[in-house]
Amino acid sequence: MISERCAGEKMKQNSSTKKLAGLVGRMKWLPLGVSVLFYSAQAFSAYEAIDSVLAIVEDGIVSQSELKSRMTTITARLNAQNTPLPPADVMRQRVLEQLILEQIQLQMADREGLRISDAQLAETMANIAGRSGYSLAEFEEALKSEGVSFLEAREQIRRELLISRVQQRRVGGRVRVTDSEVENYLQSSVGKNRTATEYLLGHILITVPEGAPDSVIEMKLAEVQAIADQIKSAADFQKMAVARSEGRNALDGGVIGWRKENELPSLASDVVPQLAVGQVSRPLKTASGFHLVSVLEKRGGQSQLVEQRKVRHILIKPSEIRTEQEAKAKIEDIYRKIQNGGAFAELAKSESEDPISGVSGGDLGWVSPGEMVPEFEQVMLQTKAGELSAPFRSEFGWHILEVQDQREKDLGEEIQASQAREVLQQRKYEIELQKWLLEIKGEAYIDIKS
Repeated sequence: MISERCAGEKMKQNSSTKKLAGLVGRMKWLPLGVSVLFYSAQAFSAYEAIDSVLAIVEDGIVSQSELKSRMTTITARLNAQNTPLPPADVMRQRVLEQLILEQIQLQMADREGLRISDAQLAETMANIAGRSGYSLAEFEEALKSEGVSFLEAREQIRRELLISRVQQRRVGGRVRVTDSEVENYLQSSVGKNRTATEYLLGHILITVPEGAPDSVIEMKLAEVQAIADQIKSAADFQKMAVARSEGRNALDGGVIGWRKENELPSLASDVVPQLAVGQVSRPLKTASGFHLVSVLEKRGGQSQLVEQRKVRHILIKPSEIRTEQEAKAKIEDIYRKIQNGGAFAELAKSESEDPISGVSGGDLGWVSPGEMVPEFEQVMLQTKAGELSAPFRSEFGWHILEVQDQREKDLGEEIQASQAREVLQQRKYEIELQKWLLEIKGEAYIDIKS
């Protein structure tokens, strides 16, 4: 199974990465209320000369200014979403609980030596800016225009990432999904619908006037058949739709969107599943006229051809005893050795800090799209079979990779099982996360001041 192959340091995108993706996704509504995601600068300006302590949490505190700034942030967000605010005392209690839990988790991160490097943080901020349609400089100006400093935003993101990593470390190991659970999910109605084949449909309509004589009907049939013949002879379906179709989606190239099998139009429900991608149907007759349907793209289902690459890599990590620059210098030295004839596998065994692949000479096996973190996948896709990449950085550290081979393989069943496992893992993770948060709160020393 794909998910079973991606253990350890194989750079599989984990729930920490997904949480970050969710954070990035919430940036889409910028520039309206950029500061909603971050602590309000106005709240910070209200910081009193002597800031009162609301709660002692283990070795740290939650202050009055933190509570005020977070409540300002949440109020701004709810107002922007036109969501009614809870009573002030209820909001205060909820926000205080949130800050206490964050303080506990940030102290855990510190004790465990977890760090978010400046390079990782800069890359994350650039990604957030890009997803919001800004350059980094433009994003900084957008924040500033709403009273939020770029440094405040950076530190908020750093805290989010640290908390995410703590949760993944502590909660991720509690979650186990069995093969039988995956099979049961795939056989359920919910599972079947979620993993069903989806078709991107194209449609061409040649209308027939109501009550038209047989001669007109035959003429229209000949017209639609001629269009079908041109498409079969390599004419572009979407261009033909724009030029000839009388359907309401004609100016969109006849594209009517993605449809699962149980969502297919009735006239095409028996036809579409039999069509290959790019194939056009026979003329289909309804009261409105003659139709042609084509499957422009297909995804999901039990048959999915995937382009895979056989990859091996070497990983060098920055750490408490090795700076970012030293890690980069070391991977560059290994890169030069390989270029000068050094054996990749032997260097991976002796130098790589990926504990899973290192002992196997850096071998990651056959890798499918979406299996690796974006930085790794981008370099992998740009590297031809038999070639070695230059050193590059991911959230895990510095890498070099070699693509040994490429192939296409039908991974439909494996992908379905992997998707099902991911759904079940996320469900269990959320349940375990809530349990764990209650546990750490119950075990921590917390003194809430009256």
